[in-house]
Amino acid sequence: MTATSGLDTTQLASPDLLRSLFRRHAAGVAVITARGETGPVGFTATSLTSVSAEPPMLSFGIGTGASSWPAIAGADHVGVHVLGEHQQELATTFARSGADRFGPPTAWREGPEGVPLLDDVLAWMVCRIVARVPAGDHRIVLAEVVLGDPTGPGRPLLYHQGRFNGLRD
Repeated sequence: MTATSGLDTTQLASPDLLRSLFRRHAAGVAVITARGETGPVGFTATSLTSVSAEPPMLSFGIGTGASSWPAIAGADHVGVHVLGEHQQELATTFARSGADRFGPPTAWREGPEGVPLLDDVLAWMVCRIVARVPAGDHRIVLAEVVLGDPTGPGRPLLYHQGRFNGLRD
């Protein structure tokens, strides 16, 4: 890595530059769900991160302008679903604004704490929200894992270069 002299470190990169840079970073794909006032809500996230083993804690980001934000802002618990490479359509549905995310063909059930749980995922967790940290136009949600199941079939779905992809051997 080489340093470039003359960089103005006081000027921030543009949102478009940040998006372009992070398109180069492959990320796992998750769907976050919660019980909303008028029914279940959910969104696709590539910001899922393990935070702590003791206590078991994770984080994810959500934009405050997202349609799911009001439900996440008021929820005590969320569902976190790690998607498999066979679930590109599901990831797209939960990423699309205005989509009927819980209508057919989405298969789901009500889980513990009333959290919507998606079927046929690689892993799912029910998490108790412990904090919502302001971060620009997003919130970083910290949540303790209450229970989960890591035994789903398949290989993980990844997001890279603006597309959902499977792993390559």
